[in-house]
Amino acid sequence: MATPDILVSEVGPRDGLQSIARSMSTGAKHRWIRALAAAGLREIEVASFVPPRLLPQMADAAAVVAEALRIPGLTVLALVPNLHGARAAVAAGAHKLTLPVSASRAHSERNLRKSPEEAVEEVRRVLALRDQSPRAFGVEVGISTAFGCTLEGRVDEDHVRRLAVALAEAGVDSVGLSDTTGYANPAQVRRMFRHLIADLGERAGGAHLHNTRGQGLANVVAALEAGVTTFDASLGGLGGCPYAPGASGNIVTEDLVFLLESMGLDTGVDLAALLAARDVVRGALPDEPLYGHLSDAGLPRGFRYARERAGRPAPARPHPAGRDA
Repeated sequence: MATPDILVSEVGPRDGLQSIARSMSTGAKHRWIRALAAAGLREIEVASFVPPRLLPQMADAAAVVAEALRIPGLTVLALVPNLHGARAAVAAGAHKLTLPVSASRAHSERNLRKSPEEAVEEVRRVLALRDQSPRAFGVEVGISTAFGCTLEGRVDEDHVRRLAVALAEAGVDSVGLSDTTGYANPAQVRRMFRHLIADLGERAGGAHLHNTRGQGLANVVAALEAGVTTFDASLGGLGGCPYAPGASGNIVTEDLVFLLESMGLDTGVDLAALLAARDVVRGALPDEPLYGHLSDAGLPRGFRYARERAGRPAPARPHPAGRDA
Protein backbone atom coordinates (compact mmCIF):
# COMPACT_ATOMS: atom_id res chain seq x y z
CA MET A 1 0.00 0.00 0.00
CA ALA A 2 1.34 3.43 -0.94
CA THR A 3 2.29 5.78 1.89
CA PRO A 4 -0.17 8.69 2.16
CA ASP A 5 1.05 12.18 1.30
CA ILE A 6 -0.06 13.66 4.62
CA LEU A 7 -0.11 12.19 8.12
CA VAL A 8 -3.23 13.19 10.05
CA SER A 9 -2.56 12.61 13.74
CA GLU A 10 -5.76 12.38 15.77
CA VAL A 11 -5.63 13.99 19.22
CA GLY A 12 -9.30 13.81 20.19
CA PRO A 13 -9.07 11.08 22.84
CA ARG A 14 -6.51 13.20 24.67
CA ASP A 15 -6.84 16.87 23.75
CA GLY A 16 -10.52 16.53 22.98
CA LEU A 17 -11.37 15.21 26.43
CA GLN A 18 -9.03 17.15 28.71
CA SER A 19 -10.99 20.39 28.72
CA ILE A 20 -14.53 19.07 29.21
CA ALA A 21 -16.09 18.53 32.62
CA ARG A 22 -17.51 15.08 31.97
CA SER A 23 -15.30 11.99 31.77
CA MET A 24 -15.77 9.46 28.98
CA SER A 25 -15.90 5.85 30.13
CA THR A 26 -12.90 3.66 29.39
CA GLY A 27 -15.03 1.39 27.24
CA ALA A 28 -16.28 4.32 25.16
CA LYS A 29 -12.70 5.50 24.69
CA HIS A 30 -11.77 2.04 23.42
CA ARG A 31 -14.68 2.09 20.94
CA TRP A 32 -13.77 5.60 19.78
CA ILE A 33 -10.11 4.79 19.21
CA ARG A 34 -11.02 1.60 17.32
CA ALA A 35 -13.45 3.54 15.13
CA LEU A 36 -10.78 6.13 14.36
CA ALA A 37 -8.26 3.43 13.46
CA ALA A 38 -10.83 1.64 11.31
CA ALA A 39 -11.27 4.89 9.36
CA GLY A 40 -7.58 4.77 8.44
CA LEU A 41 -5.98 7.05 11.03
CA ARG A 42 -2.52 5.62 11.64
CA GLU A 43 -1.45 7.75 14.62
CA ILE A 44 -3.64 8.59 17.61
CA GLU A 45 -2.77 10.45 20.80
CA VAL A 46 -4.89 8.38 23.15
CA ALA A 47 -4.17 9.74 26.63
CA SER A 48 -2.27 12.11 28.88
CA PHE A 49 -0.27 10.82 31.84
CA VAL A 50 -1.01 13.51 34.39
CA PRO A 51 -2.17 13.30 38.03
CA PRO A 52 -5.87 12.28 38.13
CA ARG A 53 -6.57 15.05 40.63
CA LEU A 54 -5.67 17.56 37.90
CA LEU A 55 -7.32 15.82 34.97
CA PRO A 56 -9.69 13.07 36.15
CA GLN A 57 -10.63 12.52 32.50
CA MET A 58 -7.21 10.86 32.06
CA ALA A 59 -7.25 8.62 35.15
CA ASP A 60 -7.49 5.50 32.95
CA ALA A 61 -4.54 6.44 30.70
CA ALA A 62 -2.63 3.18 31.16
CA ALA A 63 -5.69 1.05 30.39
CA VAL A 64 -6.48 3.13 27.29
CA VAL A 65 -2.92 2.76 25.99
CA ALA A 66 -2.96 -0.99 26.64
CA GLU A 67 -6.12 -1.45 24.59
CA ALA A 68 -4.91 0.83 21.78
CA LEU A 69 -1.74 -1.25 21.49
CA ARG A 70 -3.92 -4.18 20.44
CA ILE A 71 -4.87 -2.41 17.19
CA PRO A 72 -2.60 -3.59 14.34
CA GLY A 73 -0.62 -0.89 12.59
CA LEU A 74 -1.61 1.92 14.96
CA THR A 75 1.06 4.25 16.38
CA VAL A 76 -0.02 5.02 19.95
CA LEU A 77 0.93 8.45 21.31
CA ALA A 78 0.67 9.75 24.86
CA LEU A 79 1.19 13.26 26.14
CA VAL A 80 3.46 13.56 29.18
CA PRO A 81 4.21 16.81 31.03
CA ASN A 82 7.30 15.59 32.89
CA LEU A 83 9.62 12.70 33.71
CA HIS A 84 7.13 11.10 36.10
CA GLY A 85 4.47 11.01 33.38
CA ALA A 86 7.02 9.72 30.88
CA ARG A 87 7.91 6.80 33.12
CA ALA A 88 4.24 5.86 33.42
CA ALA A 89 3.65 6.15 29.67
CA VAL A 90 6.72 4.06 28.87
CA ALA A 91 5.61 1.42 31.38
CA ALA A 92 2.20 1.37 29.67
CA GLY A 93 3.90 0.76 26.30
CA ALA A 94 3.21 3.98 24.35
CA HIS A 95 5.07 4.13 21.04
CA LYS A 96 5.68 7.89 21.19
CA LEU A 97 5.70 10.50 23.92
CA THR A 98 4.66 14.07 23.22
CA LEU A 99 5.88 16.79 25.56
CA PRO A 100 4.55 20.36 25.59
CA VAL A 101 7.05 23.19 25.96
CA SER A 102 5.45 26.60 25.99
CA ALA A 103 7.00 29.64 24.32
CA SER A 104 5.03 31.83 26.72
CA ARG A 105 6.43 32.07 30.24
CA ALA A 106 3.02 32.77 31.78
CA HIS A 107 1.41 29.80 30.03
CA SER A 108 4.35 27.54 30.88
CA GLU A 109 4.10 28.37 34.57
CA ARG A 110 0.34 27.86 34.61
CA ASN A 111 0.38 24.67 32.50
CA LEU A 112 3.58 22.97 33.73
CA ARG A 113 4.54 25.04 36.79
CA LYS A 114 7.90 25.53 35.12
CA SER A 115 9.59 28.25 33.10
CA PRO A 116 10.27 27.44 29.43
CA GLU A 117 13.92 26.89 30.30
CA GLU A 118 12.98 24.45 33.06
CA ALA A 119 10.63 22.68 30.66
CA VAL A 120 13.52 22.13 28.24
CA GLU A 121 15.53 20.60 31.08
CA GLU A 122 12.61 18.27 31.81
CA VAL A 123 12.69 17.18 28.17
CA ARG A 124 16.39 16.38 28.62
CA ARG A 125 15.50 14.13 31.56
CA VAL A 126 12.95 12.28 29.44
CA LEU A 127 15.58 11.83 26.73
CA ALA A 128 17.95 10.39 29.35
CA LEU A 129 15.17 7.97 30.30
CA ARG A 130 14.92 6.92 26.67
CA ASP A 131 18.67 6.36 26.49
CA GLN A 132 18.43 4.03 29.48
CA SER A 133 15.27 2.22 28.39
CA PRO A 134 15.44 -1.33 26.97
CA ARG A 135 12.48 -0.46 24.73
CA ALA A 136 12.67 2.13 21.96
CA PHE A 137 10.10 4.92 21.91
CA GLY A 138 9.81 8.27 20.18
CA VAL A 139 10.02 11.66 21.87
CA GLU A 140 8.36 14.64 20.21
CA VAL A 141 7.85 18.19 21.44
CA GLY A 142 5.13 20.63 20.51
CA ILE A 143 5.95 24.26 21.24
CA SER A 144 2.74 25.57 22.79
CA THR A 145 1.56 29.18 22.31
CA ALA A 146 4.06 29.48 19.45
CA PHE A 147 1.87 32.00 17.63
CA GLY A 148 0.53 34.00 20.56
CA CYS A 149 -0.82 33.64 24.08
CA THR A 150 -4.01 34.77 25.79
CA LEU A 151 -2.00 35.41 28.95
CA GLU A 152 0.89 37.36 27.40
CA GLY A 153 -0.30 38.39 23.96
CA ARG A 154 2.44 38.49 21.33
CA VAL A 155 5.16 35.82 21.44
CA ASP A 156 8.52 36.69 19.91
CA GLU A 157 9.16 34.57 16.82
CA ASP A 158 12.92 34.55 17.31
CA HIS A 159 12.36 33.18 20.80
CA VAL A 160 10.30 30.34 19.30
CA ARG A 161 13.10 29.60 16.82
CA ARG A 162 15.74 29.49 19.56
CA LEU A 163 13.55 27.22 21.65
CA ALA A 164 13.02 24.84 18.70
CA VAL A 165 16.75 24.67 17.96
CA ALA A 166 17.56 23.98 21.62
CA LEU A 167 15.07 21.12 21.71
CA ALA A 168 16.37 19.62 18.46
CA GLU A 169 19.95 19.86 19.72
CA ALA A 170 18.86 18.11 22.92
CA GLY A 171 17.94 15.11 20.80
CA VAL A 172 14.15 15.02 20.41
CA ASP A 173 12.87 13.31 17.28
CA SER A 174 10.84 16.29 16.12
CA VAL A 175 9.68 19.74 17.18
CA GLY A 176 6.30 21.03 16.02
CA LEU A 177 4.48 24.32 16.50
CA SER A 178 1.14 24.62 18.29
CA ASP A 179 -1.41 27.40 17.91
CA THR A 180 -2.70 26.70 21.42
CA THR A 181 -4.88 29.79 21.65
CA GLY A 182 -6.01 30.21 18.04
CA TYR A 183 -3.97 33.38 17.45
CA ALA A 184 -2.22 32.34 14.24
CA ASN A 185 -2.83 33.79 10.79
CA PRO A 186 -1.78 32.21 7.46
CA ALA A 187 1.13 34.59 6.79
CA GLN A 188 2.54 33.93 10.23
CA VAL A 189 2.07 30.16 9.93
CA ARG A 190 3.76 30.06 6.52
CA ARG A 191 6.70 32.17 7.73
CA MET A 192 7.26 30.32 11.01
CA PHE A 193 7.10 26.85 9.53
CA ARG A 194 9.49 27.85 6.76
CA HIS A 195 11.89 28.98 9.48
CA LEU A 196 11.32 25.78 11.46
CA ILE A 197 12.10 23.58 8.44
CA ALA A 198 15.15 25.68 7.53
CA ASP A 199 16.45 25.53 11.11
CA LEU A 200 15.71 21.88 11.95
CA GLY A 201 15.53 20.01 8.65
CA GLU A 202 14.19 16.48 9.23
CA ARG A 203 13.53 17.24 12.90
CA ALA A 204 10.90 19.85 11.97
CA GLY A 205 7.58 18.48 13.15
CA GLY A 206 3.93 19.05 12.45
CA ALA A 207 1.28 21.68 12.99
CA HIS A 208 -1.19 21.68 15.85
CA LEU A 209 -3.78 24.28 14.85
CA HIS A 210 -6.96 25.62 16.41
CA ASN A 211 -10.01 27.13 14.74
CA THR A 212 -10.86 29.44 17.63
CA ARG A 213 -11.17 32.46 15.34
CA GLY A 214 -12.12 30.66 12.14
CA GLN A 215 -8.66 30.55 10.54
CA GLY A 216 -7.81 26.92 11.20
CA LEU A 217 -8.07 25.50 7.67
CA ALA A 218 -6.58 28.63 6.10
CA ASN A 219 -3.61 28.05 8.39
CA VAL A 220 -3.45 24.42 7.23
CA VAL A 221 -3.04 25.58 3.63
CA ALA A 222 -0.32 28.02 4.68
CA ALA A 223 1.51 25.26 6.54
CA LEU A 224 1.25 23.00 3.49
CA GLU A 225 2.81 25.74 1.38
CA ALA A 226 5.69 25.87 3.87
CA GLY A 227 6.26 22.12 3.52
CA VAL A 228 4.45 20.66 6.55
CA THR A 229 3.23 17.08 6.07
CA THR A 230 1.87 16.24 9.55
CA PHE A 231 -1.21 17.82 11.11
CA ASP A 232 -2.92 17.25 14.46
CA ALA A 233 -6.70 17.42 14.56
CA SER A 234 -9.59 16.37 16.76
CA LEU A 235 -12.78 14.61 15.72
CA GLY A 236 -15.68 17.02 15.94
CA GLY A 237 -13.33 19.86 16.89
CA LEU A 238 -13.24 18.80 20.54
CA GLY A 239 -10.49 20.13 22.71
CA GLY A 240 -8.44 22.99 24.03
CA CYS A 241 -5.92 23.70 26.76
CA PRO A 242 -7.61 24.03 30.18
CA TYR A 243 -4.75 26.28 31.34
CA ALA A 244 -5.01 28.83 28.53
CA PRO A 245 -8.12 31.03 28.72
CA GLY A 246 -10.17 30.95 25.53
CA ALA A 247 -8.16 28.12 23.97
CA SER A 248 -11.05 26.30 22.37
CA GLY A 249 -11.54 24.76 18.99
CA ASN A 250 -9.04 22.25 17.61
CA ILE A 251 -9.38 21.93 13.85
CA VAL A 252 -11.96 19.30 12.91
CA THR A 253 -10.41 16.06 11.67
CA GLU A 254 -13.21 15.41 9.21
CA ASP A 255 -12.94 18.87 7.65
CA LEU A 256 -9.14 18.63 7.54
CA VAL A 257 -9.23 15.29 5.72
CA PHE A 258 -11.81 16.59 3.26
CA LEU A 259 -9.70 19.69 2.57
CA LEU A 260 -6.56 17.65 1.94
CA GLU A 261 -8.26 15.04 -0.23
CA SER A 262 -10.00 17.78 -2.22
CA MET A 263 -6.58 19.28 -2.91
CA GLY A 264 -5.33 15.95 -4.25
CA LEU A 265 -3.33 15.02 -1.13
CA ASP A 266 -3.76 11.44 0.00
CA THR A 267 -4.44 10.94 3.72
CA GLY A 268 -5.35 7.26 3.67
CA VAL A 269 -8.49 8.10 5.64
CA ASP A 270 -12.02 6.93 4.78
CA LEU A 271 -14.32 9.89 5.33
CA ALA A 272 -17.48 7.82 5.65
CA ALA A 273 -15.95 5.77 8.45
CA LEU A 274 -14.55 8.90 10.06
CA LEU A 275 -17.95 10.56 10.12
CA ALA A 276 -19.43 7.39 11.59
CA ALA A 277 -16.93 7.62 14.47
CA ARG A 278 -18.75 10.76 15.61
CA ASP A 279 -21.63 8.53 16.70
CA VAL A 280 -19.42 6.91 19.35
CA VAL A 281 -18.57 10.32 20.83
CA ARG A 282 -22.15 11.56 20.57
CA GLY A 283 -23.40 8.47 22.39
CA ALA A 284 -20.83 8.77 25.18
CA LEU A 285 -21.01 12.56 25.55
CA PRO A 286 -24.54 13.50 24.49
CA ASP A 287 -24.35 17.01 25.93
CA GLU A 288 -20.99 17.91 24.37
CA PRO A 289 -21.25 19.90 21.11
CA LEU A 290 -19.48 18.49 18.06
CA TYR A 291 -18.42 20.79 15.24
CA GLY A 292 -17.69 20.40 11.56
CA HIS A 293 -18.91 21.52 8.16
CA LEU A 294 -18.57 18.17 6.40
CA SER A 295 -20.78 16.43 8.95
CA ASP A 296 -23.53 18.97 8.20
CA ALA A 297 -23.22 19.15 4.41
CA GLY A 298 -21.90 15.72 3.48
CA LEU A 299 -19.56 15.03 0.60
CA PRO A 300 -20.30 16.88 -2.65
CA ARG A 301 -21.59 14.87 -5.57
CA GLY A 302 -18.70 13.63 -7.68
CA PHE A 303 -16.14 13.80 -4.88
CA ARG A 304 -13.08 11.63 -5.50
CA TYR A 305 -10.34 10.70 -3.07
CA ALA A 306 -6.78 11.63 -4.02
CA ARG A 307 -5.88 7.96 -4.39
CA GLU A 308 -8.78 7.45 -6.81
CA ARG A 309 -7.41 10.24 -8.98
CA ALA A 310 -4.02 8.53 -8.92
CA GLY A 311 -5.54 5.22 -10.02
CA ARG A 312 -5.25 3.50 -6.64
CA PRO A 313 -8.14 1.70 -4.87
CA ALA A 314 -10.67 3.95 -3.17
CA PRO A 315 -12.19 3.21 0.27
CA ALA A 316 -14.61 0.29 0.20
CA ARG A 317 -17.29 2.10 2.18
CA PRO A 318 -19.89 4.18 0.34
CA HIS A 319 -19.71 7.95 0.66
CA PRO A 320 -22.21 9.49 3.09
CA ALA A 321 -25.06 11.20 1.33
CA GLY A 322 -24.66 14.94 1.09
CA ARG A 323 -25.92 17.98 -0.69
CA ASP A 324 -24.43 19.06 -3.98
CA ALA A 325 -21.51 21.42 -3.56
